[in-house]
Amino acid sequence: MEYRQLGRSGLRVSVLTMGTMTFGGKGDFAMVGSTDVAEARRQVDQCLDAGINLVDTADVYSDGLSEEIIGEVLEGRRDDVLLATKVRMPMGPGPNDAGLSRHHIVAGCEASLRRLRTDHIDLYQVHEWDGQTPLEETLEALDLLVQQGKVRYVGASNFAGWQLMKALGTADRTGTPRFVSEQIYYSLQARDAEYELIPAAVDQGLGVLVWSPLAGGLLSGKYRRGQQPPAGSRQLSEWNEPPVYDQERLYDTVEELVAIGAAHDVSAAQVALAYLLDRPAVTSLVIGARTAEQLADNLAAAELRLSADDRARLDKVSAPPLLYPYWHQARTASDRLSPADLTLLAPHLD
Repeated sequence: MEYRQLGRSGLRVSVLTMGTMTFGGKGDFAMVGSTDVAEARRQVDQCLDAGINLVDTADVYSDGLSEEIIGEVLEGRRDDVLLATKVRMPMGPGPNDAGLSRHHIVAGCEASLRRLRTDHIDLYQVHEWDGQTPLEETLEALDLLVQQGKVRYVGASNFAGWQLMKALGTADRTGTPRFVSEQIYYSLQARDAEYELIPAAVDQGLGVLVWSPLAGGLLSGKYRRGQQPPAGSRQLSEWNEPPVYDQERLYDTVEELVAIGAAHDVSAAQVALAYLLDRPAVTSLVIGARTAEQLADNLAAAELRLSADDRARLDKVSAPPLLYPYWHQARTASDRLSPADLTLLAPHLD
């Protein structure tokens, strides 16, 4: 297992992170999975044996049950892993049971610590943007938790580019903790993150944790043009995250993944994961699975190395169009582009 530095922090994390959204199966999360304690223990053992050192969850997953299961499974071996969780989503019916206010962040952290059976969270991530709470208040609350030793590093998730830069600028201005990472959706199904979020990570020295790198299973090779989805599949049906806007391009991408996988004698899923691990700023991919077999297949992606031709084929079939102002910059600003700019624009320059 390879370990990479998380942004400019001193923390080193495995290139694969264990995702736990399937733990619990409570409420709407039952559509994702319903992993119980016994199966969770087997999967955690499997991940630790493979060298994974980061486990990611969120308070909202199965209304806290995911955190409770992790706390039970890791009891007695908490020091063997890094724990990441998140705060922001509704955790009750009250007007202050959601958001990034000081009230909700502090209360959310205390509740997560209890459920996780630990005295600290290694990476505490704001789960989503809150446009109604001043960033100063959010960052001061996170600073309080860091000063108390309850949180060691802070990160963001699902921010837009301007929101992320505003948060980093506010942290610098106020002397509060800077986000060391962003957790984002990024996959061959939708490379939207390459417009703003990947360049921002390169420019600002952020680590990138990728959620749903297989697009909720769409890139597993099970979804093929002209074929019925496998029995029990949630994608292209009731579970619509991530959304699919161009189904034909998705199928074209899957065909390339299957073909490249066959050439390497590996699954399409492993190819999709290995592709992302080669992308700029990507630190770790958050992987989860319903079964031990799926998890074992995903873990093997850490050892797969794609050729330049493999990557070029996948780039071509999945490339997002250049939006404004990027097409204009590619034509007129190529003499003064930064490394961050080139993560998007380099393939479009002569």
